[in-house]
Amino acid sequence: MGGFSPEWLALREPADHASRNPQVLAAVGAHFASKASLTVVDLGCGAGSNLRGSYAALPMRQHWTLVDLDPNLLVATRERLADWADEAREQGEELVLAKGDHMITVDTRQADLTKDLEWVLGWQPDLVTAAALFDLTSKRWIERFVAALTSQRLPLYTVLTYDGREIWQPPHPADARVLAAFKNHQHGEKGFGPAAGPDATDVMAEAFRKSGFAVSIGDSAWRIGEQYGELAQTLAKGIADAVLETGQIDGATVADWLAARTQSAASALVGHHDLWARPV
Repeated sequence: MGGFSPEWLALREPADHASRNPQVLAAVGAHFASKASLTVVDLGCGAGSNLRGSYAALPMRQHWTLVDLDPNLLVATRERLADWADEAREQGEELVLAKGDHMITVDTRQADLTKDLEWVLGWQPDLVTAAALFDLTSKRWIERFVAALTSQRLPLYTVLTYDGREIWQPPHPADARVLAAFKNHQHGEKGFGPAAGPDATDVMAEAFRKSGFAVSIGDSAWRIGEQYGELAQTLAKGIADAVLETGQIDGATVADWLAARTQSAASALVGHHDLWARPV
């Protein structure tokens, strides 16, 4: 899995944070409220957005291990976190951050989650997290992942898993065809086998429930209006490129759809779900 630039991740971060489901995040925070400190492993960390979106709900002292395959993103995440924090200093391989009342220690680790999953989970954190990851993984990998978590009774908090909903305004005659083709593309190979795509949250929830975990799911749809104009245009371009790769729709139709979507008045709802799974 790869191909996500720091620029794209920075562009989507404000919408990601605004869309995060507050009830699910509050439930995660309540679960750990009695702990003085917390260890977290964040899978597919990108540029560290998930830490920045989650830390305030968690105990005052936190240790995060941020995991990604892309070494360039691991460099970017340390730079972004150092700029974001009130204070930052290097301590050996660790980055020590102060943010408000929180003290956060960060390790970064390069790992291939198709090969190194059990090794990573063997660090036995208090919490495993991820953002915008599981729709890229396969049903088989998700079931393997859930089995590894449940065998160690490790809770999972994951956000912004794509669920297949898209409503663009103003409507366009090709909307339904474009969405169907895009969903087809989302089920393609993303590095983990045929991707679960929009089915990922349902697959994960079923696997957790069969293993006796409690599961909570909350809506975290992007609602993209004028304040996210550049995001809307970049997203529409990415969707159009993916649709063209499928060959299901002719180029002229896709170009006409894209032109409508890159107008300043265009807005969109893009569906995501957050999930909180924990042993009972």
